[in-house]
Amino acid sequence: MNAPNDQATTGQDAPITMMEAPLYLNYNFTAGRATERFLNQLKQGRLVGQRCPKCRNVYVPPRGSCARCGVATEEEVPLGDKATVESYTVVHIPIPGNPIKPPFVVANLVIDGANISCLHLVSGCSNEEVRIGMRVRAVWKDASEWGYGMDNISYFEPLDEPDMPHDQIGRMA
Repeated sequence: MNAPNDQATTGQDAPITMMEAPLYLNYNFTAGRATERFLNQLKQGRLVGQRCPKCRNVYVPPRGSCARCGVATEEEVPLGDKATVESYTVVHIPIPGNPIKPPFVVANLVIDGANISCLHLVSGCSNEEVRIGMRVRAVWKDASEWGYGMDNISYFEPLDEPDMPHDQIGRMA
């Protein structure tokens, strides 16, 4: 029997420093009412948010309740397809199973009419051109490809509009 402080060793008495243990998990996701309504609107090519009745923040995607106030959000707010880059990162590491090859930009985008950002791709320009405050517009896939997800939007591309001042991002709803 090994003493409590003994290291596990291989047949050659070298310490074991790594092992592979693949793990596969299957999840069943049940959308709540707010998410279900949001996904149904996406299937129709529309972006919508939900407004908090207390603080008036608009959430995209809707969460069914306000994270700030803790109250239910029921008022649906139709939104356009323009947004502002709130923050971003350039991804340089390949993601297994992801068809998008690095480097690419993932950004927190505040959709016009919303206060809270959502995550999506920015493309249609060089990665070096992406900046905080940049104005972008959704590039939708062909309607025949639409399903129940944000991937109905291929990416957001730059607009020929002035940048939003940093301190105004998310305050225009």
